[in-house]
Amino acid sequence: MTKKERYAFVIDWFSKNMPDAQTELHYNNPYELLVSVILSAQCTDKRVNMVTPALFKKFPNPEYLANATFEEVEPLIRSISFANNKTRHLLGMAKMLVEKFNSTVPDNIEDLVQLPGVGRKTANVIVSVVYHQPGMAVDTHVFRVSARIGLTSNAKTPLQTEEQLVANIPRELLAIAHHWLILHGRYICVARSPKCGQCGLTPVCKYYQQNKKTLEADI
Repeated sequence: MTKKERYAFVIDWFSKNMPDAQTELHYNNPYELLVSVILSAQCTDKRVNMVTPALFKKFPNPEYLANATFEEVEPLIRSISFANNKTRHLLGMAKMLVEKFNSTVPDNIEDLVQLPGVGRKTANVIVSVVYHQPGMAVDTHVFRVSARIGLTSNAKTPLQTEEQLVANIPRELLAIAHHWLILHGRYICVARSPKCGQCGLTPVCKYYQQNKKTLEADI
């Protein structure tokens, strides 16, 4: 099977089985999504969604957050992983958002990555989800699933994964493809024991084909 054929199968399957895939983070505006994505690094969306209502009630916009203190913010996100660092990131992000970007979340990667706590993955989420631009955010799920299926070859970094996916997925599908891969990795192609018996991608999945006998014995 060629890489082109593998991509075609995967895109077709997801298009039919996850036509409405979207982020599981709860948000009402670009500012809230930006905060949520920063908090979601190495943390579950479920946990983030438990924390953000109280955070957004107290700090409903960048101006409020920019004027907050560490002692006001940290207790609200204490149950989130790396709460101390993320508190500093949120405060720095809000101040820069107010002072440099007129309290408006930027619509491009170059400006977004200037914000504290915002890397390329977070920036890609914002431009694709909020501004509907072609972007491929690569988190641990996307990185793992892409390699397992065989969508990427010898990709050693998230950027290499992003570049290979962008080169092979139609631009108009990049935003939703990000959610396809994340959700598939979150619920089916999990890190330790992938649920191959529930997966519709096994006919083209390199990982499954290479481990077929062992996996079928466990099903």
